[in-house]
Amino acid sequence: MMKKKDQRSANMGDETENQVRVTDRRRVYLDDEGDERVNAEVETPNLKPSYVEELEARTKAAERQVQEVQARFDQLRQQLQHETDETRMRLNRSADERAEASRAKFIASLLPAMDDLDRAADAAAKDAPREAILQGVRTIANSFQNALTAAGVEPIASVGEPFDPELHEAVDTEETDPEMDGIVVSEYSRGFRIGDRLLRPARVKVGRGRQSTDYTETKTREVSR
Repeated sequence: MMKKKDQRSANMGDETENQVRVTDRRRVYLDDEGDERVNAEVETPNLKPSYVEELEARTKAAERQVQEVQARFDQLRQQLQHETDETRMRLNRSADERAEASRAKFIASLLPAMDDLDRAADAAAKDAPREAILQGVRTIANSFQNALTAAGVEPIASVGEPFDPELHEAVDTEETDPEMDGIVVSEYSRGFRIGDRLLRPARVKVGRGRQSTDYTETKTREVSR
């Protein structure tokens, strides 16, 4: 019996020596409440070469820089768009103000002509002399002409000028001497322009040169043949 017991003890000792020892290296710490907790994080060994880590760091830095540049670009683009919109609105307001001022100035220049019209109407109603009424009409015409000139409106020269379809509208013709062929001989209504822009063409009568006697006889013989 004693021999069996000694043999069993010897076997247990051998098994104890053959076991692998494991050391628990987990960190044990106490939380605020005093309870014991185990840090189960296991540190993974870094198997990357140093140059790979350096390249990754540079790549991340470059990506951050690109993001910063993109954000700055978006900010500047929005700022530029905002400034452009404000400039456009300011220019539109300025143009509207100038147009309104020009229109008001032109209308104000026509008011004296309206006053002259009122005076002419009163004179006609009171049986004023014909010469006084005629003088009043001339004054009104001069007032209108001065207002148009101040606005930059110019009359188009017609009578005695060669017919120009860009400036004249031929409403009639008149037989004239051959040297007056294609020349404006009279004007029904004046044309006006402002700068290079035509406001309306002049309505005119254009000369049509009469044919000579020899030319007429020649044409007559050709027809009779």
